Amino acid sequence: MTPEPSPALVVGATGRQGGATARALLAAGIPVRALVRDPENTRAKEIQALGAELVTGDLDDLASVTRAAEGVRAVFSVQMPDMEGRGFEGEVAQAVNLIEGAQAAGVPQFVHTSVSGAGQHVSWVKDRWAWMEPYYSAKAGIQDRVREAAFTHWTLIKPGFFMENFLPSARIMFPRGIEGGLVTLLKPATRLSLIAVADIGTAAATAITQPERFNRIELELAGDFLPMTEIAEILSRITGREMAAPDLTGEEATAAGMPGMGFAQARINEEPQPARPEFARDLGLPLTGFETWAREHLRDAVR
Repeated sequence: MTPEPSPALVVGATGRQGGATARALLAAGIPVRALVRDPENTRAKEIQALGAELVTGDLDDLASVTRAAEGVRAVFSVQMPDMEGRGFEGEVAQAVNLIEGAQAAGVPQFVHTSVSGAGQHVSWVKDRWAWMEPYYSAKAGIQDRVREAAFTHWTLIKPGFFMENFLPSARIMFPRGIEGGLVTLLKPATRLSLIAVADIGTAAATAITQPERFNRIELELAGDFLPMTEIAEILSRITGREMAAPDLTGEEATAAGMPGMGFAQARINEEPQPARPEFARDLGLPLTGFETWAREHLRDAVR
């Protein structure tokens, strides 16, 4: 009788990237141990129902993280800025706890998801973009910590612009709903490095199941690379509503409901994200094109 494989510890399993990774691992037959703060949370229960083991812990509590990591084959790591007041320092502190806890537990593999361009940002994070420096420096600093740690195998995944940002419910690209049209500071000719969150999960799960092949890989991950004009054309076909790629000022976009985070998109006009589909294809990873994603997720959005 073949013994059951060791589990992978997944952080953020109730969120987008962690949830996608947990689902991809379970689909591949790899047991998942999900680190959650509240096992009674609805999303935690959903992951548990799929077959994941829930373990209670907190990234701010090193001891709980170390306990959660005992006996696992790999750790999937994702952090977000701490909204409790510590900002990016909290994000880094949580990542350090996870790295140190995994090392203390003897975990051989660490797969971390960051953001496209982290580490290549130094040349442009200045002048009008200086306010973005803390965000990218935190991401790059965590990447350095992963590289410097003594894991037998490690992988860095750097996703591009989430296709899920186009969901009306996200209120990011469609703050007024699909009927209100696209609202963005991205210029019509600007190309986006687009990635479906499910593909992030697939990439992470593949790295975990093939540790030697993905060792020390730093993957700039995108599933499509399209200008806003083509994105608008796809959205028009899928939703049945005529859409155009706007060319808005900051004042116009704000008046149209663009959230504050939308101002960060403008830098892509000048400094495109380096993620490209060919990097993942060269590794044999399956990818979802934007039109395929939109047909699945947006077809019924206005019907």
